[in-house]
Amino acid sequence: MTTQRMRRLSLLDRLICEADSALRTLSGQGQRAERESPAEGHAETELSDAERRHVAGLMRVNHTGEVCAQALYQGQALTARLSEVRDDMQQAAKEEVDHLVWCEDRLRELGSHTSALNPAWYGLSFTLGAVAGAIGDKVSLGFVAATEERVCHHLKDHLKQLPADDSKSRLILQQMLEDEQRHGDNALEAGGKDFPRPVKDAMTGVSKLMTSASYRV
Repeated sequence: MTTQRMRRLSLLDRLICEADSALRTLSGQGQRAERESPAEGHAETELSDAERRHVAGLMRVNHTGEVCAQALYQGQALTARLSEVRDDMQQAAKEEVDHLVWCEDRLRELGSHTSALNPAWYGLSFTLGAVAGAIGDKVSLGFVAATEERVCHHLKDHLKQLPADDSKSRLILQQMLEDEQRHGDNALEAGGKDFPRPVKDAMTGVSKLMTSASYRV
């Protein structure tokens, strides 16, 4: 939905649109990737049961991260003050849909499932995004940059943990890493505040909790 049309909607209408987006994100229904998965056309790797469970856990964490990203961007777009910032948030959310679909497809190929905790993480991330957007666009963009920094850290770590022959998962995570780094750089270039280290450390603590829980559940 365009920013111009969003401006014409009442707050209730906009909340209904966000509820629809949340349902599509959490159910996996109605979400389509605009880009083909980087893993498309690559042969499946022979994995041991232990390797398959580990890769599935990593991809489940990354899928949850994309659920949180969707919620974060939607919350920020709802309360962003400048139209260009709102447009940037909505464009970033569209690109994150690709990641969401790619991770879910990979989980299905691995015979696994998405995290049962996703609704809770979505709600928390949406609230944080909306609050950041309400405080101001500089803080909102800074929150994006700091979040993407944490995401890139996880992706780099996961790339190291993947079995050497699992090219399908590796290609997906490599493209996600490239996109997330660009989102973070764009947020800072657009005027985002570079958060101090204590704030980033607190965000790291929350991300570790999410990672640990989503890997298992």
